[in-house]
Amino acid sequence: MKVHKSVLDTIGNTPMVELKSTIPKDSKHRFFAKLEFFNPGLSVKDRVALAIIEGAEARGELKPGGTIVEATSGNTGVGLAMVAAIRGYKAIFTMPAKMSQEKRDTLTGYGAELIITPNGVEPDDPRSHYSVAKKIADETPGSFYTNQYHNPDNPQKHFETTGPEIWDQMDGQVDMFIAGAGTGGTISGVGKFLKEKNPDVKIVCNDPVGSILYDLFYHKEIKNPPAPYQVEGIGEDMIPECLNFDIIDDFVQVTDKEAFTVCRDLTRKEAMMVGPSAGSALAAAIKYSEKLEKPSNIVVLFPDNGSKYLSKTFNDEWLKEQEII
Repeated sequence: MKVHKSVLDTIGNTPMVELKSTIPKDSKHRFFAKLEFFNPGLSVKDRVALAIIEGAEARGELKPGGTIVEATSGNTGVGLAMVAAIRGYKAIFTMPAKMSQEKRDTLTGYGAELIITPNGVEPDDPRSHYSVAKKIADETPGSFYTNQYHNPDNPQKHFETTGPEIWDQMDGQVDMFIAGAGTGGTISGVGKFLKEKNPDVKIVCNDPVGSILYDLFYHKEIKNPPAPYQVEGIGEDMIPECLNFDIIDDFVQVTDKEAFTVCRDLTRKEAMMVGPSAGSALAAAIKYSEKLEKPSNIVVLFPDNGSKYLSKTFNDEWLKEQEII
């Protein structure tokens, strides 16, 4: 029988689909979407969650009956909650208040405990979701702080799986890869693999306006302080150790309006219900493609499913309140 032992065995090997209806008609390039929402937890973070827990188990850092603790924007939490449910761990997650109600309900649906922290506080502020998670881990016996932003198992998993999948699916015909950076693990791991296969592959990061990563890449310092933005899961107000700037060739800034508009277009024109970070990535890819002289194959990573954003991305009233439309 061709039967998986658990839902965790279905992680990875996500499809690649060429985009048509959302691409400018006069573009000389081809755009391909790596659909990470085909993972069982509906996001790319399933890969990382499993890798981090398996690494911790192998090193003896997480023992049977232990507690998984993480600061998450939602998707890594879902992946970790799945692993916890299968393997019998307790899970406690901290999350900023701006994250969608759908993400909150999904985490508690898996049986995790969720603690909501304030928006817009500095990373080292005791109220931040990073600080609260660390405190919980320090005070909880038998806990393991997964530390996705700084855990090397994160980019390594993408180097070992996501990158090779993309290369194989494209038969090595990849000219550019674009993805956002939250932890930085996806773009760093995939980028490293693709660069090793072909040093000429361009690795580009889409970064929300309001994130500090664009400034750090171009100026090596923060020119504009962190500012609020509505796209979830990408952009940062601190530097994750998983993000390898040396792998990245360029950054493209994307506004909330650009990201949400393209996201909704993808659903209505390509029948891909994705989250706004996917809209951000495609918006950046189209803008950056105008710099490319020769016809190129551009791979865009779509991190998650849009069902987690029904109350935001696909809610006209909310978008109007945020002055996005």
